[in-house]
Amino acid sequence: MRSWLPSANADTSDFPVQNLPYGVFSHGSGAPRCGAAIGDRVLDLAALEADGLLPTSGKPVFSAPELNPFMECGPEFWTEVRARLTDLLREGGDGAVRNKEERYLHPLAAVTLHLPFRVSEYTDFYAGKQHAFNVGTMFRGPENALPPNWLHIPIGYNGRASSVVVSGTDFHRPEGQLKRPDQGEPEFGPSQRLDIELEMGAVVGTGSRFGKPVSVAEAGEMIFGYVLLNDWSARDIQAWEYQPLGPFQGKAFCTTISPWVVTKAALEPFRTPTPERERKLLPYLEEPGPMLYRIDLEVALTPAGSSEETVISRTNYSTMYYSAAQQLAHHTSSGCPMRSGDLLGSGTISGETPDSYGSLLEMSWGGKTPLKLANGEDRSFLEDGDRVTLRGHAQGDGYRIGFGDCTGRVLPARS
Repeated sequence: MRSWLPSANADTSDFPVQNLPYGVFSHGSGAPRCGAAIGDRVLDLAALEADGLLPTSGKPVFSAPELNPFMECGPEFWTEVRARLTDLLREGGDGAVRNKEERYLHPLAAVTLHLPFRVSEYTDFYAGKQHAFNVGTMFRGPENALPPNWLHIPIGYNGRASSVVVSGTDFHRPEGQLKRPDQGEPEFGPSQRLDIELEMGAVVGTGSRFGKPVSVAEAGEMIFGYVLLNDWSARDIQAWEYQPLGPFQGKAFCTTISPWVVTKAALEPFRTPTPERERKLLPYLEEPGPMLYRIDLEVALTPAGSSEETVISRTNYSTMYYSAAQQLAHHTSSGCPMRSGDLLGSGTISGETPDSYGSLLEMSWGGKTPLKLANGEDRSFLEDGDRVTLRGHAQGDGYRIGFGDCTGRVLPARS
């Protein structure tokens, strides 16, 4: 299938007609509203809705500055809207948009992209086996690398929805309590071991009831789509605070997501099974079919004062041990209710070799083997002014389903 918009048919375009991810944008002095990416343009869904060119749920949903009203309408309505947008943008389809391009399409380069949905809650998981093994080996040795529950349960912690930001948002180096092994007492100051975590984020579209667990299959239906996610981490703050309860200030300061939510429907051709289980999972976590996706991922670092980026990692989402649907089902297993706009971080995605690890902690092995950048500089952890960009796409036959860049830059600590 091809689009009548030439830029959508380029082999390297993240946004062909097979994708149609959703986001929120503003143009000129206009208010933020919902859109869909196609080629090098943004399709104005609020304008289409106002002109009666989209299916209706009984009330306007796309003029809102967030996707939540649309997501709350549920899977049947998502399918109707996607089918209609496809017909409006494919070759040989309804010509309503093509006949009024200036009203409905805006150049991506001319718009401002906003946080695509209101993040109701944020939960981050620890579901990448290689990452868990690497980090565990550093601190406990390879024989005790994985916690005893890891092969039985998707481990997670509840993070901060308030510090989830859209790609392109700079943030200040966090400060907190730090204690080096050679110090008798802690001190307060800027983190010296600032890190990244390459993750995917699953976006919950429809919620669940208080006290009612959902199955893995039901959880899969609740997920609206996926974003790239960088869960920035202050490793030295985290190391001092995390025992016995886990991450807190070491991860609460910033989490960056890509501006486009790629739907499950767009990713359907790229489904793949989770790995073979080393321990049999309890029945409530068993999957009815392939629940992961083949998505190529990369991390690029551009050092301060340079325009030359270095790709420091390449890996694939399919390496995860637990799927987002399993994580969501486990989240509800206690009766915990989920809401539209809940965000689930996959956990750091690492492959089997250092050039496929998803964090600097692993790539530099705790700072012992610094990375060499293209401009000749070394990095063990992030320095002020460094910019990190996550990219991802699923490769089809002659097209790709992309997410757009997920980028952030480190500013100096405020003090």
